[in-house]
Amino acid sequence: MATEEESIEQAAALRRERLKALKAAQELLNAPDEDSSQAAENQTDDTNEENNPSMKFRNYVPHDKQLQEGKVAPPVLPKFEDPVAAAPPASEEKEDPFVNIAPKKPNWDLRRDVQKKLDKLERRTQKAIFKLMGKQIKLFLLHILADTYVGHIGHRATRTRKTVG
Repeated sequence: MATEEESIEQAAALRRERLKALKAAQELLNAPDEDSSQAAENQTDDTNEENNPSMKFRNYVPHDKQLQEGKVAPPVLPKFEDPVAAAPPASEEKEDPFVNIAPKKPNWDLRRDVQKKLDKLERRTQKAIFKLMGKQIKLFLLHILADTYVGHIGHRATRTRKTVG
């Protein structure tokens, strides 16, 4: 058992050495000499920030002047342009799209075909109604005139009889 554990530890050590060598080679390929010094500085900056955490306030306004330095500026939001307002208005000549979506009655095609004839018949019916109303008004006026004329003549006749008689 001891030999198995030793062999496992040796294999792990070899893997660690290979990984370190690969990381070193990768760093040499990715960063030239100047960049390697900057990377080292970045690592020291990161460790300093971890040791000295600073508080950042987004929604809270601190009263202490030292803490006000950590206040984060409000984010700049991009200007919203309404795509509906920018689009030109649709022409009214186009057919309403909801007409095609809505279910139609089974006799819609018959109604469509007969509608012209119904419109024509409706116009004729209205004309006939107006003619009948006109005739009734004329007859009514004639009756009124006849009654007033007869009444007027009758009134004259009674007046003349009194004078004569």
